[in-house]
Amino acid sequence: MGQTWTTLKHTAYNLRLGLGGIGSPALDFHADGYLQNNARRLEHLATLSLPLAGKTVLELGAGIGDHSHFYLDRGCLVTITEPRARNLRYLRRRYPGADVRALDVEHPAPLAGGPFEVTHSYGLLYHLGRPAEALDFMAGHTAGLLLLETRVSFGAEDEPHVVEEHAANPTQAASGRGCRPTRVWVWNRLRSLFPHVYVPRTQPNHAEFPLDWTRPDLHAAPLQRAIFVASRQPLDLPALAPTLLDRQDRHP
Repeated sequence: MGQTWTTLKHTAYNLRLGLGGIGSPALDFHADGYLQNNARRLEHLATLSLPLAGKTVLELGAGIGDHSHFYLDRGCLVTITEPRARNLRYLRRRYPGADVRALDVEHPAPLAGGPFEVTHSYGLLYHLGRPAEALDFMAGHTAGLLLLETRVSFGAEDEPHVVEEHAANPTQAASGRGCRPTRVWVWNRLRSLFPHVYVPRTQPNHAEFPLDWTRPDLHAAPLQRAIFVASRQPLDLPALAPTLLDRQDRHP
């Protein structure tokens, strides 16, 4: 059929909301794999017990806003950003009361209203060909917490590993260049920008999030992902580790 029952249900839901059918950006982002990945990442984020409710939030590279509701439902004042005009039109229809802005993190302009108490960057960094400059921009607009999730490469070297992506694919890099940095590269860069950097002791319940970073041979998924929390203030939370852990657990 080309789409499973879950995807068809989401398409029907979007039609009822007036968000479009054939040709809608939802068809690019609501394949089952994307829906599963988003669900596992957001349920994991909720387990970290971070102080998020009621904050000012900058969401970067929102796509069609499948993470935006996580903050809106918590009473946050969210600035939703995205570079593609097609996605921006969708976002403005989906969240008519939200502050939706065009922003290309590859070539960003300073954002009015910042710095923000929370910056949310899940699934963006690996779609950028200038990741160091992007992290500089994120840090400059973050007054409190930067929540970062990205695809990464296995390895102990300090490398950003710039790669080619398909700019015509609306779920990949708008510039045609991305990166697959090592965790060490991300960690070192964040440590240069924030006084406190953490990784969760747990990983989302999804095959792309490894549990043993010393054993890439045990990782069956074609991609691997990692999560980082950078903060202006120390965080005394059991869910977070102040070192780059080699081994993590699945969250309950």
